[in-house]
Amino acid sequence: MAALPVYRWRLAPDGYATRRQLRAAGLRPGGQGVAAQLERPRRRRGPLIAYLYRVDLAQPVRPMTPARRAALAKANAARRVCPSCRRDAGYVIPASLGTCVPCAYPDPHGSEGSP
Repeated sequence: MAALPVYRWRLAPDGYATRRQLRAAGLRPGGQGVAAQLERPRRRRGPLIAYLYRVDLAQPVRPMTPARRAALAKANAARRVCPSCRRDAGYVIPASLGTCVPCAYPDPHGSEGSP
């Protein structure tokens, strides 16, 4: 297997783009492999790596269908329901807590206001 071409940050030739750049142009990689990579040097750690794809092989983004839209809405609604109290929290439940904030940090003094 041949090694990928490596370019310095901001010095990649035209015709290559990252996933985000492709998405901003309404494209997707479309099954192609990584064509090259960018390296951005850092002082205390290894370089940041960004993978590049060929723009000429990219395909248009698939359109959002009503079924996909409904599935996404259902999945996002499920992320708002607390598994402990089964209520809609009104926000996406943080993965770090696993429950809504009132369930994660119950009020030891009850629900009365402070004096």
